[in-house]
Amino acid sequence: MISAPHVVPTAGIQPEIAVGAIPDDERVWVPQAPDVWFRPLLLNTVTGGWCNLLRVRKSGVLHRHRHPMAVVGYVIKGRWKYLEHPWTAAEGSFVYEPPGEIHTLTVPADCPEMITFFNILGAMIYLDEAGTQVGYEDVWSKIDMCRRHYASVGLGERYVDQFVR
Repeated sequence: MISAPHVVPTAGIQPEIAVGAIPDDERVWVPQAPDVWFRPLLLNTVTGGWCNLLRVRKSGVLHRHRHPMAVVGYVIKGRWKYLEHPWTAAEGSFVYEPPGEIHTLTVPADCPEMITFFNILGAMIYLDEAGTQVGYEDVWSKIDMCRRHYASVGLGERYVDQFVR
């Protein structure tokens, strides 16, 4: 038996992403709500999920939501909690959110800045107090948000393409 040389397939494989997570250029942060930004790291159009940093520079409540799939996070700076739970995620904390759970992220008044890495599998479904869906975000809406923002700040709408896989 003659064996063929080992060939590693490369056709169709997207390149890796290796970037500094916290950017030097403030324009890379995409506004999501007043005093809330996200920094895309991976926008995965194959699985429909994304990895990003969430940055909050004010105390208060972020919109109530749930995810149809699991979410994991790691707190890089500051702290936050969910109104629905007794624990607080502080710097260095790992967080796992089970699919379907409804939660409302809050940042305490004495925390000037919170930055957390999130790996979100699937969408974010925004809910009102009655549990009725009032909005959603998915990988496609995140890409659109990035394109509009990067075009408006002079980086160009294609700047986001480096994070899309």
